[in-house]
Amino acid sequence: MAQVAFIGLGNMGGPMAANLVKAGHRVSGFDLSGASLAAAAQAGINASATLAEAVTGAEVVITMLPKGEHVVAVWEGLASLVPTGTLLIDCSTVDVESARKAHSIALAAGCASLDAPVSGGTGGAAAGTLTFMAGGSTAAFDRAKPFLEAMGQKIVHCGADGAGQAAKICNNMILGISMIAVGEAFALGERLGLSHQALFDVASTSSGQCWSLTSYCPVPGPVPTSPANNDYKPGFAVALMLKDLKLSQEAAAASGASTPLGAAAATLYKAFDSAGNGGRDFSAIIEMLRGSP
Repeated sequence: MAQVAFIGLGNMGGPMAANLVKAGHRVSGFDLSGASLAAAAQAGINASATLAEAVTGAEVVITMLPKGEHVVAVWEGLASLVPTGTLLIDCSTVDVESARKAHSIALAAGCASLDAPVSGGTGGAAAGTLTFMAGGSTAAFDRAKPFLEAMGQKIVHCGADGAGQAAKICNNMILGISMIAVGEAFALGERLGLSHQALFDVASTSSGQCWSLTSYCPVPGPVPTSPANNDYKPGFAVALMLKDLKLSQEAAAASGASTPLGAAAATLYKAFDSAGNGGRDFSAIIEMLRGSP
């Protein structure tokens, strides 16, 4: 078992670090939030007062942070704190440029590195069923895989530095677009007199089948575990979906890709977020799609 430092113990990082403890690793953690540190301590994580304290003796350092600028700043700090050969893994969802900058910081410090964003939301983080999309060298991926397997169910090596972030951005653009499509279909079905269950029973076994429908149906009833049955308490918040759609559009602009549906989805989620819905589950956008009765 290894000594692991986990930086960023929020809604995703806290449960992920707890699963490393369950797997038998010795885990030290650091977060700017006292509440997050207290919750981590309850899960068997050694709550540290500083970044330097958390990474002391760590063979592996994992970060889970809100933005690319935070990842770069923390990794710049790590470069002077950890010894050569330490494995650095970033599980945040950030822009590809920031991910590649973090890799270059690690390289200059003589450390192996991986960008490994996740899919699966808070439920997947708690259950240890996340999907990891990894970018970096094969050697770094092979070293990281046992730790990722302690936190997730599907581990995919997507390519070189930044490839994990690229895959995450593309995947979540699909998710944002498909949830709008499913929401529009149910809103139309309501106007046409279809019951939610009837539409679900048809679409879930026909050509309209998709994850947004079968696993995360945006109306109460057909999928009992979906947030729609819990007043849209977030598994994946509107603000986070908007963040990822903005990343997709920044990447599209930088690469010259045409993503008209991605752009439309970003516009719709921005309007929904601006109306005060940032903390709700992203599937709640069906309420805006219904429009006026």
